[in-house]
Amino acid sequence: MVKLVLVLGDQLTPTLASLRAADKANDRVVMAEVTSEASYVPHHPKKIALVFACMRKFAQQLRDDGWTVDYTRLDDPDNAGSIPGELLRRASDSGASSVIATRPGEWRLIEALEDTPLDLDILEDDRFVASHADFNAWADGRKQLRMEYFYREMRRKTGLLMEDDEPTGGKWNFDQDNRKPAKPDLFMPSPLNFEPDETVQEVLDLVEATFPDNFGELRHFGFATDATEAEAVLDNFIETALPQFGDYQDAMLSGHRFLYHALISAYLNIGLLDPLDVCRRVEKAWQKGHAPLNSAEGFIRQIIGWREFVRGIYFHEGPDYANRNWLEHDRALPGLYWGQKTGMTCLSKTVEQTNEEAYAHHIQRLMVTGNFALLAGIDPAQVHEWYLSVYFDAFEWVEAPNTVGMSQFADGGLVASKPYVSSGSYIDRMSDYCSECSYSVKEKTGKDACPFNLLYWHFLSRHRSRFSDNPRMAMMYRTWDKMESDRQDEILTGAEDFLSRMDAGDPV
Repeated sequence: MVKLVLVLGDQLTPTLASLRAADKANDRVVMAEVTSEASYVPHHPKKIALVFACMRKFAQQLRDDGWTVDYTRLDDPDNAGSIPGELLRRASDSGASSVIATRPGEWRLIEALEDTPLDLDILEDDRFVASHADFNAWADGRKQLRMEYFYREMRRKTGLLMEDDEPTGGKWNFDQDNRKPAKPDLFMPSPLNFEPDETVQEVLDLVEATFPDNFGELRHFGFATDATEAEAVLDNFIETALPQFGDYQDAMLSGHRFLYHALISAYLNIGLLDPLDVCRRVEKAWQKGHAPLNSAEGFIRQIIGWREFVRGIYFHEGPDYANRNWLEHDRALPGLYWGQKTGMTCLSKTVEQTNEEAYAHHIQRLMVTGNFALLAGIDPAQVHEWYLSVYFDAFEWVEAPNTVGMSQFADGGLVASKPYVSSGSYIDRMSDYCSECSYSVKEKTGKDACPFNLLYWHFLSRHRSRFSDNPRMAMMYRTWDKMESDRQDEILTGAEDFLSRMDAGDPV
């Protein structure tokens, strides 16, 4: 009996569990570009084009390997519009009644598949270091789920940067070495780009015609769209940028959007690169003396530590996780996130970059757009949807815990031990944004004061009952309490005025 083998747009790996379990001679692979996946949030056009182009090339790779692939393009007149609909259509065409699938990375799609009236065998997605069972066993009985301790288990499991049972260099992480501000450098490396081939160009034309109003620029598309190109991006990063990655991974510069970052997150999340292989290659670069330990460790921690940890959190916490709102924030996402003009250079530069590149690095996301949203009290569900919409590497399993937990503290401290909030001084220290800003980062009150300075104290004041007992925030509250009451009132009044103007849609 013929079985259908479902391969999703973020499962483009030849060793995928569902492909390993299928019979190449008899079973049929089903792949589909469908409206329900392309529009459940208003995805950046570059992200849609990236996924579709990678899917088309992977489908051809499977055909070349002897598979029968039933592939549906978005503009196919028979397209059913959803993954379940396509499975039912292909089952009807082929006479199949059962489906082999690899577990999707979003609860929304898992539930849709489970409601499909076909015999469905969902297999574990084993392209990760930690299975769901591994994470749940680690989390069981713990009062706090902290990435640092999970990361140590992943280091032990993989043997990466380990000497016997001890971490190489005598420490588990070297984060204190990775917080240097960067200076403009004419010799800073550039990420590898690729000219669109015929397949990519067809996809670009389709996306341009189908999603003309989505936020984000489509053209000047240079992403890798198959595993060979993705490997070349990784090679280029290791050779040109890894040695400086550690020192400057938190830095931000107006004229250098990518600095020393790898830009491989989307290729990992889509399935073009294997995370453990990537980490071993970075470890080998350190072993050869090509990169310092702080760079290799910091990079590896992002993959086997943070990436694995947030996936574990997403599935451990269940389908309601993305809807949490522990701080009860309800302000609407302001237009400046969609490109409305603002005098805040850090926000305007980050949003402009997001619009043009479908990319911003982790500190731009956490300490600029995320920090502002948290300080301003923006509804975390709207913040979550924005991040899921605008970045080329955003899939809900990885994006939701980063946004709801790490960035917005909407899970009440499950992921982060304290809110990631700061005044303008952090952005000034780690970037060159403040030198071009309409506001003054040195001003704490008044019309010229950096809005981050005003909103920082406003946030702490309105949430005092929640955070005053947090030992990591005690010093901030002591500083606030030492201020004269008149100064406190001036700060809070300035923050309220700023928020009122922003809510009214006025330029801020």
